[in-house]
Amino acid sequence: MSDQDSNKVILVVDDEPEIRKLVAAMASQFGYSVITADSGEHAMSLFKNQKGPIELLITDVVQPGMSGPMLADKLTAVQPDLKVLYMSGYDNTMVVQKYVVEKGHALLSKPFTVAQFKAKMQSLLNLKTEVHG
Repeated sequence: MSDQDSNKVILVVDDEPEIRKLVAAMASQFGYSVITADSGEHAMSLFKNQKGPIELLITDVVQPGMSGPMLADKLTAVQPDLKVLYMSGYDNTMVVQKYVVEKGHALLSKPFTVAQFKAKMQSLLNLKTEVHG
């Protein structure tokens, strides 16, 4: 990872503590700064208090309270260039069509490997760099 990557902040949201910690550890291992939330509401609070931009939202699709897509809609309304990576252990045909295809977000099906996670995360972050120079 370059020094530029270490400045990128990733927000990981999952109601399952083990998954949240694992995903955060993987992202940290690749050199990114990571903040975590256990719910959409918690993520909204962290997002509002974050000093700089958050480059990537990694969120579970199905969560108690605010779903991942609901959270992504709220955050991208404030920060339109926010990249979104959904994680899901379910068959999310509707999510894939509405949020991944139509909105340009990405979906990673659980379970996934470290290599799959890293490739998907980097493709989203590199896409932003290429688009904005």
